[in-house]
Amino acid sequence: MAECKDLTLKPVNGRWIDLRDTFNVVFIRYHLTKKNTLLFQGFYPFDNPKGYDLVAEMNGKPYKMDITINEGNEVRRRYIAAHKSVSKEYVGEIELPENLKDVKSLQLICVLGDTRSVVYKATGRDLEKLKKEYEYNLERAAVTDDKIQILGWAIGNVPEEFHLYDGNTEIPISVKRMFRKDVYGVYPELTEKCDSGLEIVFDKGNYKKLRLTITANGQVYDCKVDTPHVLTGGNLLPKKTLWERIELYRQDNGLGATIKHAIDKFKNADAPKYTYMDFLTSFGPTEVELQRQRNEKFEYNPLMSIVVPMYQTPEKFLVELIDSIVAQTYANWELCLADGSPDDSIGKFIEKKYGGDSRIKYTHLEANLGISDNTNAAIALATGDFIVLSDHDDTLAPNAMYECVAAINKDRSIDVIYTDEDKISMDSKEYFEPVFKPDYNLDLLCSVNYICHLFIFRRDIYEKVGAFNKEYDGAQDHDFILRCCEAAGNVYHVPKALYHWRSHAASTAMSAESKLYAFDAGVRAVQAHYDRLGIPAKVEQDTFYGCYRTIYQWDKEPLVSIIIPNKDHTDDLDKCIKSIDAKSNYKNIEFIIVENNSTEPETFEYYKSIEGRPDVKIVRYETPGFNFSAINNCGAKAASGEMYLLLNNDTEIINEGCIREMVDVCLRPDVGICGALLYYPDNTVQHAGVVMGIGGIAGHTFVGLERSEPGYMFRAVTTQDLSAVTAACLMVRKEVFDEVGGLTEDLAVAFNDVDFCMKVRDKGYLVVYNPHAELYHYESKSRGYEDTGEKVARFNSEVEKLEKRWPDILEKGDPYYNPNLSILDGWFRLKEE
Repeated sequence: MAECKDLTLKPVNGRWIDLRDTFNVVFIRYHLTKKNTLLFQGFYPFDNPKGYDLVAEMNGKPYKMDITINEGNEVRRRYIAAHKSVSKEYVGEIELPENLKDVKSLQLICVLGDTRSVVYKATGRDLEKLKKEYEYNLERAAVTDDKIQILGWAIGNVPEEFHLYDGNTEIPISVKRMFRKDVYGVYPELTEKCDSGLEIVFDKGNYKKLRLTITANGQVYDCKVDTPHVLTGGNLLPKKTLWERIELYRQDNGLGATIKHAIDKFKNADAPKYTYMDFLTSFGPTEVELQRQRNEKFEYNPLMSIVVPMYQTPEKFLVELIDSIVAQTYANWELCLADGSPDDSIGKFIEKKYGGDSRIKYTHLEANLGISDNTNAAIALATGDFIVLSDHDDTLAPNAMYECVAAINKDRSIDVIYTDEDKISMDSKEYFEPVFKPDYNLDLLCSVNYICHLFIFRRDIYEKVGAFNKEYDGAQDHDFILRCCEAAGNVYHVPKALYHWRSHAASTAMSAESKLYAFDAGVRAVQAHYDRLGIPAKVEQDTFYGCYRTIYQWDKEPLVSIIIPNKDHTDDLDKCIKSIDAKSNYKNIEFIIVENNSTEPETFEYYKSIEGRPDVKIVRYETPGFNFSAINNCGAKAASGEMYLLLNNDTEIINEGCIREMVDVCLRPDVGICGALLYYPDNTVQHAGVVMGIGGIAGHTFVGLERSEPGYMFRAVTTQDLSAVTAACLMVRKEVFDEVGGLTEDLAVAFNDVDFCMKVRDKGYLVVYNPHAELYHYESKSRGYEDTGEKVARFNSEVEKLEKRWPDILEKGDPYYNPNLSILDGWFRLKEE
């Protein structure tokens, strides 16, 4: 047998790779339909495993193996919690000899150059133990007043019989089969019509020792069940095989968490924390890519004028800035330097060091004119098609101009471009605090200057909006960016950190009080924006320095119909209504209580106590079952308001301006929906908006964040545009609700609010998250997973429907998030390999 080196670490692209992480085998089993065929499933923990190869060896010699690669949303969701950006699943098939005694060793090996890492090995005896013609697992139990339900799955493509015994006494059961998308994903050789889900229902009783037998293909499988768990409802104990233990863990924690758990078993607990420098090593441009960019020929080669205002610039930093521009992979640029320093020593230095490069222009100003007019003087030197803003002591990534020109070549209508950014240490050795931004987000821009650097605009935009205005010095860039975006037809975001902002790592939290003048200027800059647009609003500094709050001053108070579905739970409903009665300063409201098949007499007594109020309507939704979409649509038909507030009965408003805040946002004609900031009772965040793709489909941001924390880029506490918000508290104008046909009733329970927001956005309206509308949401943090086969099947069905309705955003990524951020959760963490 070829020697398998003991080396597990190898330098790849400038850093050490642990080969134990190059390929992860998740499952090894026999193919269900191909005789004597071993099947494995797994993934590489990085998107592009260039140079890696998977090979099989039997008895020390190469052995044939077929590999299929699966891609798509289902794969990403399956491996989402592995803390990796997994987008591809590898399924390998190995046809084994009929006589496994001839197999002394079978190895699956990951190869990188001359280094090999064994990721799976087995003997013939091991493979014999894996042989199964039938697979099954009992996952959990559920208990009602008079019935017990055992849930799980069973597959084998053969006729089967099920019998349940208590000791030697057989218990009558009913067996139901249903489609299980999660099982289908793990067993890709199944057909989509395979009803692998298993539900066994029997009468509740005082059982001593339960035992289930399954007869399939002439073989009897004797399943011992954990009787105490069955009688109380809960997870069943792990069974004797490794696969069954894995599957049980998956049901409790999800498949992604199971994968992560398995991976973590093999990881060094003392491994260093993943840092932004690691991220740059993994995802930054390689020298090969930079050379490719230098060689590329664009159809359109605009002149990019990089303008830099200067004042007593340290020579070291100026050299680093100019060198970073000279190193650009796109060569059609000019550098325009306007220096307001007392003497011309910098000019002489530039002439001596860079005088041979005609692309570098320098002027010495008669006096220091301030940041705005110094910038205007630099722009006066520019002759380019696009103007690029830079500070005098920062640096540009070598691919900065290339990436922007590449975007312009793909879409010639682009007027304004901005990029992501990060910080660079004073010694230029460390990059830190990346700012990975959303695509153009006007409401966020009015809340905080998230665009900042790198900012690029067409020359004719500058000529249209005018120069930098020194009245806003300190926030002159915020004012100028707002004016450019107002005039632009197309604002484009390049999601790469192409600008490096010079800063002390320890000084990023410098005393904000020293910059109060800048924050005051920021208030005035945003105020001027609203004044230009004719929007009646007053801008104030918000809780966090550098953040601004918009208070609209409309001259109308439309009627708001608060639609609250309810089935029993009158204590929750009463608390919800009383919080609005007692706290809300917005009084032009009506309550539409949608009664949904309540059964408790106390519920109807409560209705009698409130239905005499002139602002309360009790509407009865009489269709059996729970359909959140249909229930709210029913309430909307009875509503009289110009605004609908969809509200869960287990919510309680916190601030008196809660409803008014949402009304004011929805009165803007460009807005369709406004959502709120929801907290758990312990004052941690339950909802601060929804990001498409989180958890594989859609998820809340900042769940569990302390109430006092602002979140990444202040995004938990600033008004902003998002793809979706939760319908636990969602306001929409009646005309918009009607235009999109209300909520989609085919999505009964899950993702109907996400779909509704997407429908509204598809009509051209904005969905706005307003954190100044605050509520408690008493939904339990530990609500848990779908706990019946029917619910699991319905949930999977609704996931699939959402994927089919909005495939583009799930495939391309949420425009209000960032592709450099992880979609494992909504915490805006760096994605990993």
